[in-house]
Amino acid sequence: MRASLLLKPGTVHVQDVPVPALTENQVLVQVSAVGVCGSDTHFFKDGHIGDMRVHEPLILGHEAAGTIVAVGGNVPTHRIGERVSIEPQKSCRSCEYCKSGRYNLCPDIEFFAAPPVHGAFAEYAAIESDYAYTVPDHVSDEAAALMEPLSVAIATCRKAAVTPGSTVLIAGAGPIGILVAQVARIFGATEITVSDPAAHRREFVLKAGATQVLDPQSDNPSQRGALFDVFVDASGAPPAISTGLQAVKPGGKAILVGMGSEKVELPVSLIQNREIELTGIFRYTNTWPTAIELVASGKVDLDSMVTHRFSLEEVEAALLTGSEDPYSIKSVVIPPKKST
Repeated sequence: MRASLLLKPGTVHVQDVPVPALTENQVLVQVSAVGVCGSDTHFFKDGHIGDMRVHEPLILGHEAAGTIVAVGGNVPTHRIGERVSIEPQKSCRSCEYCKSGRYNLCPDIEFFAAPPVHGAFAEYAAIESDYAYTVPDHVSDEAAALMEPLSVAIATCRKAAVTPGSTVLIAGAGPIGILVAQVARIFGATEITVSDPAAHRREFVLKAGATQVLDPQSDNPSQRGALFDVFVDASGAPPAISTGLQAVKPGGKAILVGMGSEKVELPVSLIQNREIELTGIFRYTNTWPTAIELVASGKVDLDSMVTHRFSLEEVEAALLTGSEDPYSIKSVVIPPKKST
């Protein structure tokens, strides 16, 4: 099959690689769409994210969807032909984290495009059969792929305990910030304020569910009067984190989901004195059924986020678009379709 491999930082190349061999519990998916994530861009530019380093050629891409074309021995053959959204991970299913439902923290987790596990910028990908979720016919391939970032947003709002009447501040109107705004609205938040320096992104997120937008270059949310129940950083920018924490009410929650600086100065006294619960988000657990239902019912719009589409041969351009095109929201790679 054809696949785009990261050979070294800044270099990707399309070449022929073997089709993944299936285990008895896996399915082979002919990939129809793959979203480009910020983590893909980090690996492409830097060759690592934290202690996860690329040492050998790696297929990037983990926001994926497609059609099942083959199944392992323990998987019913009637699944062949199903359109599916891929939850791109495999846990051990036996450690304390897996058994308690927190399989995202499994020390032996295998996650698409997290070295050394290959991802989905390819014609085919193999995944555990119960992590390939059937999607309705009216859900597009691109929306099926973007169930992954939507799952991050669902996990974020669950962690933040967003409930009817919650007030939420979000820093960053990129894909995750936009989706957190949509999910927070569905969870019942009555005030959703999003801060982003880009005017077109502020305009987009207003249409997506935010009730108010701010320009961080001129507006300080902590000086608006009432403080927020929840602060979500979807930017990874240290100034945004600092400003956002100042805007959290006593007993509130702050969730760090954005990827950015590995070290950030925190207002420790403020966090202590207000008893702010500060935590991170690492992927998700048990979110796909909810994500699919939200999209299938029309409550969440994923298709409108897609601003750029690329072929498998254009993965490098896809990886650069987010930082080079200020009007980019979400890029999607469309691998070639072959008869099977």
